[in-house]
Amino acid sequence: MGVEDAIPSTWRDALLVPHVREAATSAWQAAESERQAGESVYPRRENVFRALSLVAPNNVRAVILGQDPYHQPAQAHGLSFSVPQGIKPPPSLVNIFKALAIEYPEFQPPQSGDLSSWAEQGVLLLNTVLTVREGTPGAHQKRGWEVLTQRILEVVSKGKPCAFLIWGKHAERAIAGIDLAGHRVLVGVHPSPLSAHRGFFTQGHFQQANEFLLSKGRKPVDWCRLDGNLVGF
Repeated sequence: MGVEDAIPSTWRDALLVPHVREAATSAWQAAESERQAGESVYPRRENVFRALSLVAPNNVRAVILGQDPYHQPAQAHGLSFSVPQGIKPPPSLVNIFKALAIEYPEFQPPQSGDLSSWAEQGVLLLNTVLTVREGTPGAHQKRGWEVLTQRILEVVSKGKPCAFLIWGKHAERAIAGIDLAGHRVLVGVHPSPLSAHRGFFTQGHFQQANEFLLSKGRKPVDWCRLDGNLVGF
């Protein structure tokens, strides 16, 4: 399977303009070469474009940008900050849950960190680089994925009003040069334990995103729609 077949059909025509097709093909083939050489590459091939599979361009209501997929076994499944059911939430995701509990006292943090229910509501959980080699964060940067993900953001920018939750300098750089007039851009602190104490917990981005969506006549995101209880929260 090539990259053109892997990209969901709802996005394919808008994304695969010539220069983006070339960059995406290069990035995809580089990842495939590593897989064929016996390297562990995450996420699995069928999950590389899962963020796009769960939300069509016209249904995007919010965007949360990550950097690389998680680089440890069983964690990455194609959604930024998310891990599959049964996998312990990484520290940044635990901090996201803590911030949610401050904004929404009724929030019950889930036992796993699977954010699929957000994506199904129209939250584009996009990493700017879509693959990574096991144990080597940043290994697949500057191979072409950034050209594709910039195109994804441009497509979203031309659609319905939505909220961009931009956490940290990497996410800020990712949206540089994209015209986001008509959207709400919420720039703030990254949830990493290295930076979250600088204001992440109290920046209020989830409620602000919903206030903006309501002001534009769009349905808000039910950020609390996650199941179970997080052990040790």
